This record gives sequence, C-alpha cells and structure tokens, in this order.
Amino acid sequence: MSIQQEIILRYNASGHVRLQIPKCLCHEEAANFFNDALLQINGVYRVNLFRNKQKLSIRFIAETLDFNDLIAQLFSLVTTAEEQGLLKEKPEPNKTATLIKQSLSNWKGTRWAKDKYTETKETAQAVSILAKFGLKKKDILDNPEKYLITFFNDILLLFLIKTHWKLITKKWLLAPLKYRYNWLATFYLMYLFIRAKTTKSK
Repeated sequence: MSIQQEIILRYNASGHVRLQIPKCLCHEEAANFFNDALLQINGVYRVNLFRNKQKLSIRFIAETLDFNDLIAQLFSLVTTAEEQGLLKEKPEPNKTATLIKQSLSNWKGTRWAKDKYTETKETAQAVSILAKFGLKKKDILDNPEKYLITFFNDILLLFLIKTHWKLITKKWLLAPLKYRYNWLATFYLMYLFIRAKTTKSK
C-alpha cells in the first residue's frame, strides 16, 4: 500500500480538512517539512500537525484553493519527501530530550502561543507605522476621540487588505464581473476611507 493510500479523510468542510496520516509523516524532520511546505501553498493559512495522534488539520481559503487541488498538492509533497528520504526517521541521540521537545511542540498551549505571538507582532508593526503618521499631532489631547477613531479605522483597513489580498490578486482581478459585488464593497470602503481623510485635512 502506498503512503498516499494511508492518508484518510476524517473531516471536510469549506476551508477546513482533517486527515489521519501514517506514522512515517509524523517524526520531526518529516513533520517540519510538511508544515512549512503546506504553508507555502497559495490559499493555505494554517496547518496543525498533531504528531502523537497522527492527525493533520489544514485551514485554507476555499475561494482561492479548491479541495481537490489541495489534496493533489499534498500527495505531491508526500512523493517529494519520499524521494528525498525524509520519511525515514533518523535515530535520536537523546530519546528523553526528544520526547520532551516533541511534547512541548505539540502541546496546544505552545501552538496557540506561537500563533498569537505572530499575530501580535504583525499588529504591533502595523500600529507602529500608523502611529508615526496618524498620532503625532499636538491637538490629539484636545480631541482624542476623533484621532483614536481614525487610528483604529486605519488598522481595520490594513487588516482587511491583508486578509483579502490573495483573493484580490488571484480571483477578483481575473473575473471582475463574477466578483462584482466584492468590488463594489471594496470601492465603497475606499470611498469612505478617502472621504474621512479629506474631511480630516480640512
């Protein structure tokens, strides 16, 4: 039986699949390879590989990535890993240290902390950029509500751009009529943003 045939679909919903995977895909080197490679697939935004339970969870943007394309690319990665010899687990010099490391890396709290650290870091970078341009005004103390609302509106706009950027470049631009309502919402959002900036500058 091939390795691909040992991968069993356990759950399939729009934008989320869970798979039962063979043990050879769960040792450290193979797991790291699949985690990094899957995140490089256009449309995939979160990968959780539970090595002890031999489970793989993938979250993706359904409008960007079709389920069949995702599975086909996953099988291709399995073939690549097999050809590179990544599926054969190498002997570990220190079993105890390895087990502790695996337990910590697979612990839900550790994964959650890593995800939140990445999100917080990106948010902090965006906030620092906006602060340089939007909050260095002497009259902010006179009217803090006005500038704070504008500031958080800018953060919301950055978040929306980041979330939908792949959809805009890979889907909406290629079929503008099909996604006309998405474009109408985008243009209206930009109109409100420009109007707010113009009113603020007067």
